[in-house]
Amino acid sequence: MHPLLAEARRLGLHPKRSLGQNFLLDDVHLDRIAQAAELVDTDTVLEIGPGLGVLTTRLAQQAARVIAVELDDRLIEYLETRLADYSNVQIVHGDILEVDPGQLISGAPTVSPSVAYKVVANLPYYITSAVLRHLLEAHARPTRAVVMVQKEVAERICATPGNLSLLAISVQFYAEPSIAHRVPARAFYPVPKVDSAVLRLDVRPQPAVTSVTPERYFRVVRAGFGQKRKQLGNSLSANLGLPKAQVVAALEAAHIDPRRRAETLSLAEWGELSRLV
Repeated sequence: MHPLLAEARRLGLHPKRSLGQNFLLDDVHLDRIAQAAELVDTDTVLEIGPGLGVLTTRLAQQAARVIAVELDDRLIEYLETRLADYSNVQIVHGDILEVDPGQLISGAPTVSPSVAYKVVANLPYYITSAVLRHLLEAHARPTRAVVMVQKEVAERICATPGNLSLLAISVQFYAEPSIAHRVPARAFYPVPKVDSAVLRLDVRPQPAVTSVTPERYFRVVRAGFGQKRKQLGNSLSANLGLPKAQVVAALEAAHIDPRRRAETLSLAEWGELSRLV
């Protein structure tokens, strides 16, 4: 048994299923996560879900500053004791979905979009989509995010036209995703039912489409995926509440066959369509 796991058990710090906790203690995989972040000694890192702090120590050794946000109140005192020798680490007890990332980094209520930071996180599977949306839609987005997610979810996010989902478009609109490393289920405690992957998101300086507002863009994208098995002409008409003839005219003006389905469109095609519809 890993010494940290034995210590955690002695202290009664068992993983909570309700929080989706699966502790990663394997040095090889932890090193690969830190490598994917490509940290330099001037970086500020926002870590989400530090758990037992094994990744936090690696981040603290490489970055200028680490802010680690932990929801589980049982772990706060443990983390503060374990990381006491690292003066550049700040432990924050809170829910990342309820705090503004930029405010955490700057410590100020008014945040400039130019605030620079990276994110590293071993995310509970059940909040993956919500956390990614929260980070990528924030006023001050990270420059890079390296997150542990289900392998299938990472593959969906990295898909290309023909297999795109609403989640993939939502991420790719703001960032260029890639899979940095795959992690087998056996590397975690407790062992989950699925394998994981380290997803790297290199956040774009500007969204992939700038010809329309994100609100208008995703209004049309969500309408297209609202009945994704249907052809776009039918799906968009039904979900936007527009006459089919008007929708078909917009599709044709964008050089998109009305018989195509939502998963086949590129981000640029969605941009042109959302400008016209």
